[in-house]
Amino acid sequence: METVNYIIRISPQLLVGVIGTLQVYFGAIFPALVMGVFFAIVKTAGPKPLRWLLNVYTWAWRGVPLLLQLMIMKYGVLPLLGGGGGDFPGAIWVFALNMAAYLTEIMRAAIGAVDRGQYEACRVLGIPYWRMMFRVIIPQSVRIALPPACSEAINLLKDAAVISVISMQDIVRVTNQITTRDKTVIPYLCAFVIYLILTSLLVKVFGLLEKRFTAYDA
Repeated sequence: METVNYIIRISPQLLVGVIGTLQVYFGAIFPALVMGVFFAIVKTAGPKPLRWLLNVYTWAWRGVPLLLQLMIMKYGVLPLLGGGGGDFPGAIWVFALNMAAYLTEIMRAAIGAVDRGQYEACRVLGIPYWRMMFRVIIPQSVRIALPPACSEAINLLKDAAVISVISMQDIVRVTNQITTRDKTVIPYLCAFVIYLILTSLLVKVFGLLEKRFTAYDA
């Protein structure tokens, strides 16, 4: 009973951490999704110079640890911009660009996996390229890309813990503060459960999306 009371007592502090984590997560995931789809289309059939730039971008952002990207943002980019609005928007863009790099390659591969007959049918019908992509190819590509995209979405939620290194409030930082103060492992166990709940919800959401996009499969 004492443990339950203790958990109830620290819940408001843990909630602060959860809110901080979710703010970064949702602030990054939506621009990452948009950039990932757009960059994948450009890498598939865009001008050669843009394809080259995107190849460099995906190579660099997938090849460097997220923590290092975050540190460069905080101690390199933001000071050059005179603060740039603070750590929060900087962290959002680091996470968004990082996830977008992975989503770009996932969507590019998914677009390439769509039956070539779909492209030929659209050309015969005289459907413009961008309309073909967004009305025909992208919906089919999303179904193919959903499983690996789900894994990246879960990784983004867990990777958000690195914001604690730059003194931003998240689940891990708040948990560390409580544990240091109270000298008990219970906050860590609470964080363990919180992450399991959040990632399980993401798996459920992506599972529903997969069912939605496969509802009309033969």
